[in-house]
Amino acid sequence: MHFATEFWLTRFCFQRSLGCIYLIAFLIAANQFIPLLGERGLQPVRRFLRYVSFQRAPSLFFLNCSDRFIMATIWGGIALSIFSIFGWSDSFGLIVSMLTWAVLWMIYLSLVNVGQTFYGFGWETMLTETGFLAIFLGPSETRPPVVVMWLIVWVLFRTMFGAGMIKLRSDPCWRDLTCLFYHYETQPLPNPLSWYLHHSPPWAHKAGVLFTHFAQLVVP
Repeated sequence: MHFATEFWLTRFCFQRSLGCIYLIAFLIAANQFIPLLGERGLQPVRRFLRYVSFQRAPSLFFLNCSDRFIMATIWGGIALSIFSIFGWSDSFGLIVSMLTWAVLWMIYLSLVNVGQTFYGFGWETMLTETGFLAIFLGPSETRPPVVVMWLIVWVLFRTMFGAGMIKLRSDPCWRDLTCLFYHYETQPLPNPLSWYLHHSPPWAHKAGVLFTHFAQLVVP
C-alpha cells in the first residue's frame, strides 16, 4: 500500500485536530492577550522586549508590538486555523500547505515567546513543537516523511510518560495512592461530577490513581 494513502486517516485526523487546537488557542489570545500583555496590560510586551534579544525570544512583535498589530496577527492565526481545519490548504499543493502550517507556528511561537508568565505552561511548548512538525507532513496527496511521523509519536510518548514520571517524582500522594482523596475539592476547574467523585469510597480513589499510572507509564 502506498505510504501516502496508508496513513491518510492518521494525517487527516492529526491536521484537523491540530487546526482546532490552534483555533482555540488564538481565540483565547484574541480575548485575553491585550488585557494581559498589551500596551496597558499587566505585563506589556513592549516593556519585555526592551530586555530580551530576538535570539533569545524570536517573535514577530520585534517588528511591531502595538495592540493593533498584535490583534491583526492573532486574527490572521484564527483565519489560517479555519483554513487548515477545512483542509483548504491541501487544495493548493505542497507549498501552500507547508506555508499555512509554518505561518501558524510562527504566529503562535511569537505569542508564546513574549507571553511571559501567562504563556509559561508546558502545553504552550507542546503546541509549538507539534506545530513545527506539522509543517513537514504535507498535503494529502504527498508522502509524509517517516521521520516526522516517528517524531510525532515521540512527542506523544514524552507527553504521557513524562506526566506519569513527574507524578511519581513529586508529591508522595501519587506513590501512596491518596492523591484523589482531595483532588476533586482542589481542582482548578471543578465540574458537576466533582462532588460525587470526591465522596467516592477510598478504594475507588486508589483505583483511579492506579489507572492513571497504568495509562501514563505502562500504556505508552
